[in-house]
Amino acid sequence: MKKPTDNPADPFKKALAEATKVMADDPELNVAYTVDPAGMAGDTIRLPQVSRRMTRDEVLLARGTADALAMQRKYHDVNTHARYAPPGDMARSLYEAMETARCEAMGARDMPGTAGNIDAKIESEARRAGYDQIKQTSDAPLPVAAGYLIRHLATGRDMPPAAANVMDLWRGFIENQAGGTLDDLQERLSDQASFAKFARQIIQDLGYGDQLGEDPDEENEDQEDEASDDQEEQQEPDSSGQDDQEDQEAEADPERSQEEQQDSSEAQVSMDDMAEEEMTDESELPDGEAPLEPPAPAPASDADPNYLVYNDTFDEEIMAEELAEPAELERLRAYLDQQLEPLKGAVSRLANKLQRRLQAQQNRSWLFDMEEGILDAGRLARVVANPTTPLSFKVEKDTEFRDTVVTLLLDNSGSMRGRPISIAAICADVLASTLERCDVKVEVLGFTTRAWKGGQAREKWLAEGRPQQPGRLNDLRHIIYKKADAPMRRTKANLGLMMKEGLLKENIDGEALEWAHRRMLARPEQRKILMVISDGAPVDDSTLSVNPANYLEKHLRDVIAMVEKRKQVELIAIGIGHDVTRYYQHAVTITDAEQLAGAMTEQLAGLFDQDPRARARTMGMKKAL
Repeated sequence: MKKPTDNPADPFKKALAEATKVMADDPELNVAYTVDPAGMAGDTIRLPQVSRRMTRDEVLLARGTADALAMQRKYHDVNTHARYAPPGDMARSLYEAMETARCEAMGARDMPGTAGNIDAKIESEARRAGYDQIKQTSDAPLPVAAGYLIRHLATGRDMPPAAANVMDLWRGFIENQAGGTLDDLQERLSDQASFAKFARQIIQDLGYGDQLGEDPDEENEDQEDEASDDQEEQQEPDSSGQDDQEDQEAEADPERSQEEQQDSSEAQVSMDDMAEEEMTDESELPDGEAPLEPPAPAPASDADPNYLVYNDTFDEEIMAEELAEPAELERLRAYLDQQLEPLKGAVSRLANKLQRRLQAQQNRSWLFDMEEGILDAGRLARVVANPTTPLSFKVEKDTEFRDTVVTLLLDNSGSMRGRPISIAAICADVLASTLERCDVKVEVLGFTTRAWKGGQAREKWLAEGRPQQPGRLNDLRHIIYKKADAPMRRTKANLGLMMKEGLLKENIDGEALEWAHRRMLARPEQRKILMVISDGAPVDDSTLSVNPANYLEKHLRDVIAMVEKRKQVELIAIGIGHDVTRYYQHAVTITDAEQLAGAMTEQLAGLFDQDPRARARTMGMKKAL
């Protein structure tokens, strides 16, 4: 009996990966399923994730994306593409859209089965971008329409409805401007270099010729001419042959030889004199300023100048809503609420307790015997008894928490998967809503990486020969679930993203903490509180495999020391099943995620109960002891 697989989608994923390698004609190709945007980097193709349910839309999108990327791998040459690529933004977008359409059309011609799959992918992407709702050309991207038209003309297939809407808006303009050039389309498809010239002509016809830059073919001709000139110079007779001929003439006519020697010696003397004069003139010139050296690159970390990042090009700081469709966020949020319904009441009670403590401070914060403000009715009896007594006024005192921003920085690593991340999400939701009612701004952030065991930065490191001590070798993903100024009602669904399969990967705490700290320093509030919730030490296998074993942990300690030394941000931490007190000066460790709500509310309430200046004095006394 065949053993059932853990995930019913695994057989489909494996079959699709093998088919993609065959279509791309590249058995060494790597195929990965990820929540990251689909694409290709090096020898790896990233396909959309397929869930256990294997819905029809998921399957069609995965197959269409796989076919499109396989066709690009098979028919696209990077060097040829780069040679003819124009420098201007619009011209480059048109050029790349048409080249993508060429590869997909070649696949539809040679492997007709791919055409329908790619149509499904195009329709999904077009609907996601809202192309089916566009009514005028000003809202429709011209490069996208040009790519759709090229594919339509090359294959003869009708475009999916959403894509056809965009194409039809621009079709008349494109055919009027470049109708004659489009007639050569079928003859150019098979040859990428010829098609690149065709695409550049289309761009010229559409009025973006000023963005094309130099013609690469003319530059190549100039280089060939220079090479031929160099070759002719090398073939000219050597001066030594001329010298030999002059010596023979000197032997035949000794008188002429003496005259030429005298002239040459005079010429030599005059040249020496000129050289001496030039040296004298140069020595008399005032010394100019030495050329400025280029500024040194900024360090990767303010806390540790020796901390290295091999390549940060692929790092991303992204809003939660950009990582999932609105419908998916709502579904994940509903799942989160359902999973934590029994716990939500306890968390809410703790949050209400925190709110009452804050409001109690708010109610008793008055300054009396002021010269102006609100008339103090409680002291009117003195004025009645003695009319010469001046009126007494009171002013409501600005409590510390009113001008406060709180940032919750949540560890989104794989070890948080399951109940810990669910409880962290719901606690962040309830606390943010509670503090918002008390006029306290709250920001919710998360941190993880884009890939397991190294991403595109690692691929680049491998391609460049594996330099020693490269530093951090993974691609960061810093997620903004809620900005401080955004109301909770608009961002409530974002916290459901933490339930998304495949989101939680590895954790590089030091850079995440430094990122959150920088964001807080840019805020106008006087008091800033940063709470970190984590369940372990920073771990990234790719980085730690080629750097010292404590590389990431040392950086985290350096960042914490910097934050606590500057005292611009009050830093507290909560460790779930992990002792974070060895890193953070103000921290608490809980053994079970169920205790998280109580720990968060007590830590925040303790900070608000205590005056920041008194707290700073207490911290100084503890350090002295």
